[in-house]
Amino acid sequence: MESLHKLIHQLMNNSTIIMASLSQLRKKEGIPYTKVQIKPVELKKDLYYQFSYYESNKVVHKNVLAEEAAQVMEELLEQTFRQGIICTPDADYQILVSKKYKVSILTKSPTKSEVDLSHNRKKQYVLEEGQPIPFLVELGIMNDQGKVLARKYDKFKQINRFLEMVEDVLPNLPEGRPLTILDFGCGKSYLTFALYHYLAIQEKRPLNVVGLDLKSDVIEHCNNLANKLAYSNLKFLVGDIVDYNELDKVDMVVTLHACDTATDAALEKAIRWDASVILSVPCCQHELFSQVKNPVLDPLLSHGILKERFSALATDAVRAKLLDLMGYRTQLLEFIDMEHTPKNILIRAVKGESGDRTQLWKEYTEFRDFLHISPYLEKVCGDLLPSD
Repeated sequence: MESLHKLIHQLMNNSTIIMASLSQLRKKEGIPYTKVQIKPVELKKDLYYQFSYYESNKVVHKNVLAEEAAQVMEELLEQTFRQGIICTPDADYQILVSKKYKVSILTKSPTKSEVDLSHNRKKQYVLEEGQPIPFLVELGIMNDQGKVLARKYDKFKQINRFLEMVEDVLPNLPEGRPLTILDFGCGKSYLTFALYHYLAIQEKRPLNVVGLDLKSDVIEHCNNLANKLAYSNLKFLVGDIVDYNELDKVDMVVTLHACDTATDAALEKAIRWDASVILSVPCCQHELFSQVKNPVLDPLLSHGILKERFSALATDAVRAKLLDLMGYRTQLLEFIDMEHTPKNILIRAVKGESGDRTQLWKEYTEFRDFLHISPYLEKVCGDLLPSD
């Protein structure tokens, strides 16, 4: 074991370890973890080594001072594991410990070149902090130096979460012509401005974006800001989702926090426009609350709070299945919304077949009939659906 002792202490003392991984348990009995990964971290300007113990369903982290870490690693290889990989800028060292505790050390070409001392790796956002982004500055999320204000950091993360979802569907949007995007119920339009900036400024996609809302004072404010930012292809209109018929074709429809069946009205518009992408965060799903009934579910439905939550989930399940039936591939994703409410499910649908239509209809009607419901979206899109 002398060669092992010498190598570990030499690398630790020189602070050249980028990362290490220990695996292949000598015996499984009594050992809750299956492998250990090690990396240097800087905590309060002191050098530590973080030992990450991988158990069946969790990872336990222990930060050990540099002067103690060599002994911990050495003991793990002597007593618990039969194999280790240590990566440094100069070489990778593969350590093999036999059943009879004979140590072999193989030196290989380096696979890593830089030491990352950050305790938690910086999250890579679509919109990065450090450079001022005009719309974020105007909305009071960033200062003029590009620093996100502490009280607005949650909002900054939420905007980026939304843009990550947009980034995922970029391949599904048409190319070679300007995109048309409509945001129903845009409100203060944090996400509308973010969407425009990301697609028009960062991705350099030609596009026209329309935000629609019922509040005239909000729309006036948003138009003034769009003009100030020189977002020439972004405009805001006062109008109702149901009555809006100014466009013949829309490529992406966004609807965030449209109340109750207003979400379904927006989905119908998107479907009839043959939109390539639909992004919807529903709100206040009351429609099915008064409809849903089944004696089998009485233990659940007899409690108002449970019935309300179940009805909301059932409403989104209905929407997703109907979208699948009408030519979309639909996902329900967790979305941290802008108002910090529990309503954080985002419906993301992209054009494309999602399975056998006959089977999808069977699944939908069985679910609908089991709950004794008559969903708004099915009624308004009846001409696009199979008949019972």
